[in-house]
Amino acid sequence: MDNRSVEELIGALYDMVQDAWNVPMSGNKCVLERDQVQSLLDEISANLPGELKQARTIVEARNEVITNAKKEAETIRRAAEERARKMVSRDEIVTAAQQQAAEIIKNAENKVAELKHVTNSYVEESLRQAEEAVAATLGQIRETRGKFTAMTNPRANRPSPIIEDI
Repeated sequence: MDNRSVEELIGALYDMVQDAWNVPMSGNKCVLERDQVQSLLDEISANLPGELKQARTIVEARNEVITNAKKEAETIRRAAEERARKMVSRDEIVTAAQQQAAEIIKNAENKVAELKHVTNSYVEESLRQAEEAVAATLGQIRETRGKFTAMTNPRANRPSPIIEDI
């Protein structure tokens, strides 16, 4: 026995029959070596129970996979039915979603109005401060310009602080 599979042993048996001598004037009969044929049949008999057992194991595993798949499918179906029951009706869900959306929009509009008010107040205060700063600067410019004009204008009755040595 060389640990060959049943398929290989049956193939060897076919080869043996194919290569066997024909018995003259006997039609399709042939001569085989009895010991070789018996040896191959013994090996087939020894291997067959193992391969049958393996085949049964494969069939059982396949059946178990099918059973598990059916159980899983049933579990999924039950979960889907439960989910459908929880959804009560599409209209109620849509109504709830629309109410939630309206609330979100209202909150957003309130936030926008609040931000707009705060922004307007900030801009108004910034413009007021800028106006005051510009007004103060304009007053200083006018005062400085008046002093400059008075210093550089010879017609003014005031004595000029510039020394006239020319």
